[in-house]
Amino acid sequence: MRQRPVIGITLGDPSGIGPEITVKTLAQERIYGICRPVVIGDAGVLKKSAEEAVKRRDMLIHPVTSISDCRFEFGTIDVYDLRNVELPKLKIGAVDAMSGSAAFSAVKKAIELALAGDIDATVTNPLNKEALNLAGHRYSGHTEIYADLTGTKKYSMMLADESLRVVHVSTHVSLREACDRVKKDRVLEVITLAYHTCKQLGIENPKIAVAGLNPHAGENGMFGREEIEEITPAILSAQAQGINAEGPIPPDTVFSKARGGMYDIAVAMYHDQGHIPLKTLGFQYKNGKWQSVSGVNITLGLPIIRSSVDHGTAFNHAWQGAANESSLVNAIGYAVRFATRPQKQETI
Repeated sequence: MRQRPVIGITLGDPSGIGPEITVKTLAQERIYGICRPVVIGDAGVLKKSAEEAVKRRDMLIHPVTSISDCRFEFGTIDVYDLRNVELPKLKIGAVDAMSGSAAFSAVKKAIELALAGDIDATVTNPLNKEALNLAGHRYSGHTEIYADLTGTKKYSMMLADESLRVVHVSTHVSLREACDRVKKDRVLEVITLAYHTCKQLGIENPKIAVAGLNPHAGENGMFGREEIEEITPAILSAQAQGINAEGPIPPDTVFSKARGGMYDIAVAMYHDQGHIPLKTLGFQYKNGKWQSVSGVNITLGLPIIRSSVDHGTAFNHAWQGAANESSLVNAIGYAVRFATRPQKQETI
């Protein structure tokens, strides 16, 4: 049996819920049964969160400066300590440049450790884009940081929850620009990334649904021509390469079909088209609080593995002990699945 993979978990923005959900996740013994976790961030922040937010003074915080020094024992949380937060200056629940800088440094270090082979996969806690930019790091999110620091040109975001998987043609751009990005080459690129990802998850012959951009998938050109001129040619090219892709399928039904098992993954044309069905499924708000926040965000096309929670920093709930850790638990599960399967890319 292969040794449990080493999973590097970034602490996220220390002003948000990242530290809290990290402690709650690593307080579960089952996590240590599937992987060897190490947190990447400021050990002082995690200790403060464990004691003050989660009320788990029994959890030992073990700072390290090398992965080889980690203990990987339940009850002890190993932290690759970056010492990049001045605790007296930490602004809980607020946008802050120091926290943005700390979040970026943790992501950068996780990428470096993964590229060096010191860890097998990375899992990211939420960061705040405004804080990130206040700290001088001009990125619109994790996906763009990973692409830049790994030199990756062809990549995409995938969201997953239960049986529904969605990969995106575009993400963090305006809706007007997103429409302009629906081009044959990009759609084909994302279909191919979706195919390889499903194969890596053990799906022998992935069936891929491709959403239309316009209502009713354009209704044969009545509501737009992107389906005729860009999306359909991309699907035909994918089919010619042996990929089992279908579409364009009207966006108002494609995700229900994928969730029900008709397809293994769906290709969405832009950010909200894919995010809304996933978050409707995974985010359950009832009686004044979030009962479940369970989606997972995965970046496809990278030379390393990256999965993430599919929610933000939730500053209004930070350090109150009420944050739900289920998305982080699921993100670790996905990282382990990728890390323990052969990462061979098939030629199409």
